[in-house]
Amino acid sequence: MPDPLPIAAVQAAPRAIDDPVQDFGSEVEELLRTFPDTRIAVYPELHLYSADDTPQSRNQRLRDSAEPLTGARTRLLAELAGDLGIWLVPGSICERGEDGQLFNTALAFSPRGELAASYRKIFPWRPYEPYDPGDRFVVFDLPGTGRAGLSICYDAWFPEVSRHLAWLGAEVILNLVKTTTCDRAQEIVLARANAITNQVFVVSVNCAGPLGSGRSLIVDPEGTVRVEAVDASPTVLTDVLDLGHVQRVRRYGTAGLNRVWDQFRADDPPLELPLYQGRIDPARWKPPVNG
Repeated sequence: MPDPLPIAAVQAAPRAIDDPVQDFGSEVEELLRTFPDTRIAVYPELHLYSADDTPQSRNQRLRDSAEPLTGARTRLLAELAGDLGIWLVPGSICERGEDGQLFNTALAFSPRGELAASYRKIFPWRPYEPYDPGDRFVVFDLPGTGRAGLSICYDAWFPEVSRHLAWLGAEVILNLVKTTTCDRAQEIVLARANAITNQVFVVSVNCAGPLGSGRSLIVDPEGTVRVEAVDASPTVLTDVLDLGHVQRVRRYGTAGLNRVWDQFRADDPPLELPLYQGRIDPARWKPPVNG
């Protein structure tokens, strides 16, 4: 049996772009004093990168603040996770790429103070965001518990992201969000739909008001909302995820009926996918079973 995963999804207002990491560390320490059993703490997209200027000056400030993953901010966040002994997903950061690109990059740090995963947002919200797109899907292992996948905000609108994370073995998708607009209602539907169609947990954590529209939620592999924020007020959603529930749902079916990962027989012909110039191959359809 996998270990349970006590999670804290923090719906908080973003921090100013020039706030020191130590101030964020105090925020996380306060969280752990209130919820001491937390094993993984998850924060919204760009939680450490609030720049409330005109779009032109804001984008320039984001570019100016970007660092490579070897930079001081990443190192300090890794030390924070190690000092606190938890898995820490501090939102996403502005990453300067090897050739000067600007990436919106989600980070996951282990309780040993190591950068366990970094994911560059594949689908920037165009035409509004200045980021270059990433080029790969990212999952990481939580030893003894299961596997998590990373996605950022607008990624949730593209079913290919959640499907590939699930196919790579993710049992929970951490969707880091900074939605300030009127489409949060649609994102809530997408969180449930992505959970149902891939039979995974989805944690959609949005930033709080007055900037963000809030309404964060945690959804189980059958689409049931386990816990949710009803408005944009700062709050912490806590839950204990049993990632073994994913394999039970896939074995017995959603609502005891639908086994989407067992759809194909070995002798079914491949299904051509003209949009992708690719195909669904029955021999490659099922995700791995994490042991």
